[in-house]
Amino acid sequence: MGRYVVRRLLQMIPVFIGATLLIFLMVNVMGDPIAGLCGERQCDPATAARLRHEFGLDKPVWQQYLTYMGNVFTGDFGTAFNGQPVTGLMASAFPVTIRLTIVAILFEIVIGITLGVITGLRRGHPVDTSVLLVTLVVISVPTFVTGLLLQLLLGVEWGWIKPSVSPEAAFGELIVPGLVLASVSLAYVTRLTRTSIAENKRADYVRTAIAKGLPRHRVVTRHLLRNSLIPVVTFIGTDIGALMGGAIVTERIFNIHGVGYQLYQGILRQNTQTVVGFVTVLVLVFLVANLLVDLLYAVLDPRIRYA
Repeated sequence: MGRYVVRRLLQMIPVFIGATLLIFLMVNVMGDPIAGLCGERQCDPATAARLRHEFGLDKPVWQQYLTYMGNVFTGDFGTAFNGQPVTGLMASAFPVTIRLTIVAILFEIVIGITLGVITGLRRGHPVDTSVLLVTLVVISVPTFVTGLLLQLLLGVEWGWIKPSVSPEAAFGELIVPGLVLASVSLAYVTRLTRTSIAENKRADYVRTAIAKGLPRHRVVTRHLLRNSLIPVVTFIGTDIGALMGGAIVTERIFNIHGVGYQLYQGILRQNTQTVVGFVTVLVLVFLVANLLVDLLYAVLDPRIRYA
């Protein structure tokens, strides 16, 4: 196991470098950041040249990337064009988005897996048909429609929640935004769990466990569910990074100043340092989440061994 973890960590290095290089190149060719900094009124040539030199934009792209990566390994993600360190923006944005992601993941695990197990065990029953219909509707409706509808009903019409989240963004305030963020993924988890349960229910090891007279709840929890969760865990693990980076719509609807909000502002203002810095951290989140998912396979299925 130890050698496998070391090997995977070494494999993450070229993936991290390649991903950050691709992001750096894409961000640097999306537009002129100095023009975005100056706004509608163009900067005079002297001011533009001074700003390019100040932010290192007058150097070749490859040299800018090497300088950026060298600073990243020291914990310096650069300075935004407003003079605020990117690490300061991260310190205020990531805790909020992490709490929002935790709420969304809990919805996926608790509601999605529970509904998937129920429908998988009762395949073809009315409850199965109803859940499949609801999940299909959730997948078909865009997230911004779901968010605006819940905000209108629960916040404006019925007054059960605040239409927008306070700057502190406590867990209690993030229940509805977390549900909106997790809605599509929750539907996929439900359908994926249902399919996996229905397929493994006919497996020989399940029939053997039932023939031995084991209680139904033990057959489901210890044998059927454990082996059926491998594809679900894979999806949830990769969804962690996707939720953190894809929360732009949800955070805009509920006025949450998290990672999505900062990325939106950085792209809008062509603030390359902010965009590259935040996406670099999200790449690390994806890599670590995938490693943890692979290690969790061995916990769910004892037949899986890593050398």
